[in-house]
Amino acid sequence: VQLMESGGGLVQPGGSLRLSCAASGFTCTEYDMTWVRQAPGKGPEWVAAISKGGENTDYADSVKGRFTISRDNAKNMVYLQMNSLKAEDTAVYRCARNRGSYYSGPYYQDEYDNWGQGTQVTVSS
Repeated sequence: VQLMESGGGLVQPGGSLRLSCAASGFTCTEYDMTWVRQAPGKGPEWVAAISKGGENTDYADSVKGRFTISRDNAKNMVYLQMNSLKAEDTAVYRCARNRGSYYSGPYYQDEYDNWGQGTQVTVSS
């Protein structure tokens, strides 16, 4: 199982980025997927989740209305479109494979069984 994120970088406040997560080694359609982030000096924060077929999505209040999670199961890809970025969005973003049933809520490590290495997003002028 491998998850590999890309698309991070330095962006000005108000800007946009699209993160990608390439999944391999498993059948993507069998798993719900999640984006989490970790800012310097803070614990992991749940950001967004998407169900196996993409019909259900959920977002943390801090990103609702600005971020959009999506997936392309034919390509084994999960995405996070981030708009209207703020300085407080600065963090390492990681995609994670959900261990069991669909879960959306505060980060709880046992809900996931695989994570990518992460991609750095820095929002600064």
